[in-house]
Amino acid sequence: MKPLLVLGIETSCDETAAAVLRLSDDGPVVLSDIVLGQAAAHAPFGGVVPEIAARAHVEGLDAVLGAAMREARVGFADLDGVAATAGPGLIGGVMVGLLAGKAIALAHGKPLIAVNHLEGHALSPRLAEKPPAFPYLLLLVSGGHCQFVAVLDVGVYRRLGTTIDDALGEAYDKLAKLLGLGFPGGPLVERCAAEGDPARFALPRPLLHRDGCDFSFAGLKTACVREVERLGSLTLQDRADLCAGFQAAVLDVLADRTRNAMMMFDPFWGAKGRLVAAGGVAANLAIRGRLEALAEERGYDFVAPPLKWCTDNAAMIALAGAERLSRGFSDDLSVPARPRWPLDEAAAASRPSHKPGRKGAKA
Repeated sequence: MKPLLVLGIETSCDETAAAVLRLSDDGPVVLSDIVLGQAAAHAPFGGVVPEIAARAHVEGLDAVLGAAMREARVGFADLDGVAATAGPGLIGGVMVGLLAGKAIALAHGKPLIAVNHLEGHALSPRLAEKPPAFPYLLLLVSGGHCQFVAVLDVGVYRRLGTTIDDALGEAYDKLAKLLGLGFPGGPLVERCAAEGDPARFALPRPLLHRDGCDFSFAGLKTACVREVERLGSLTLQDRADLCAGFQAAVLDVLADRTRNAMMMFDPFWGAKGRLVAAGGVAANLAIRGRLEALAEERGYDFVAPPLKWCTDNAAMIALAGAERLSRGFSDDLSVPARPRWPLDEAAAASRPSHKPGRKGAKA
């Protein structure tokens, strides 16, 4: 395969990101990876405010693109293609990045690849030192999405299970807001849980031991709200214990649902041996440890992207774009931005997933 040099642009939520990646027969090499976060701008609101996010993308994207190109030591003329997130996400932010990608592609006569943000996450484990071969079973867990996907090849995905209410990252963020820990909530809850007693609160394990591999986290979140109401004023230890109990429940649910997903996956695609986790929540070390132990128990290899490429980033978008370009796929400049864009259109049409809320936004 001729080496491909692709610029990736990611603006679907609250990170303005650009990266340059080279894909060859030896695998992907990330030449630059620039991420400008917005956490400080959204922290006073306890979640991402779409209008603030879109404005921040407009203000920061030019500088981020320039930094990515300089760090990679390439010019636009050197590129083989431009990949930009076209959805799903906060539509204002998605439009900013996609329009920038279109402008660069048009000005320099390069192919445009409109990337599904979820496909970026689905392929991000292929940035790991030992990337998984196709097919593999993917657990995609982020602020807006929580699902099991059979990743059969680039562009070929089968959704096996999804959340029927909250995404897991959303639940983490809402617990952090409930406890006054700050934003973004996931890392703060994980850190607080390390100091707590997971057995103090009797929290539910939604859908535990049920058939299938769907998720539900709304009941767990509601149980935490009731405990806070019962306690009244909270001590530091109360917060730590509640975080520890919440995370223990999450680990039990994830292990149970993942076992079921493995049993559903193997008979159809015969790929026993590859379990992959991706998305921002996959950066949680307790979750990684539980999934790795489960994989070892069942004779699977466990693969996750490096921590810096679990959360939203442009390296995964550049990789998805390069993989698609290598197979002859590109998009017309009229391609629209999409606030909703399921990986498995057929599964979404027959059985819709929940509609994700804002990352960390009000319950």
